[in-house]
Amino acid sequence: MDRQQRKAVIEGLLFAVGDEGLDVKQLANIMDTPQQEIIGILQEMKREFVDQQRGIQLMEIAGGYQLTTLSEHAPYFQKLAHTPSRGTLSQAALETLAIIAYKQPITRIEIEEIRGVRSERALQTLVVKDLVTEVARADTIGRPILYGTTKFFLEHFGLNELQDLPNAAQFDPEDFEAEAKMLFDKLDNVEQLTFDDIEET
Repeated sequence: MDRQQRKAVIEGLLFAVGDEGLDVKQLANIMDTPQQEIIGILQEMKREFVDQQRGIQLMEIAGGYQLTTLSEHAPYFQKLAHTPSRGTLSQAALETLAIIAYKQPITRIEIEEIRGVRSERALQTLVVKDLVTEVARADTIGRPILYGTTKFFLEHFGLNELQDLPNAAQFDPEDFEAEAKMLFDKLDNVEQLTFDDIEET
């Protein structure tokens, strides 16, 4: 595998793990490549993304590397969030929202362990819609992001505080489907939530 191929693999790995990121040691182990070479490749990739005016950038955050969007492109993401054609929340997004509402703060990996499927896209949708936000970072390897619901979540669904959510005490901690059903039954018209419902703050 030549250097360019290694760059492609690293880019794919960082895309796959999303906001969890990977540190140099993890990349070196996965790639079976010396850490010093991985560091050099990452630095080259950072420069190339800038030189090529790519829509993503390579950032070192909390000791790990992540692919992120550019802050100067934020207005376009905001417009995307308000595009009517992107309609209602998907079932995956609704389930993810229910899990976060009941089990916050929670990492993406923990969400996926509960749902049994990847949840990165659903999570990104909820972040863009300002229903979910980063609240902290877990004190574990890689310092993964902990997610929680926002003030807008409470306002939109007519809740004064999280304690107003339906009581999930009688359900098994992993029974997210039951919790999701209770949440959706409680929150009138949640299935009709569209980007038009979300006003700029």
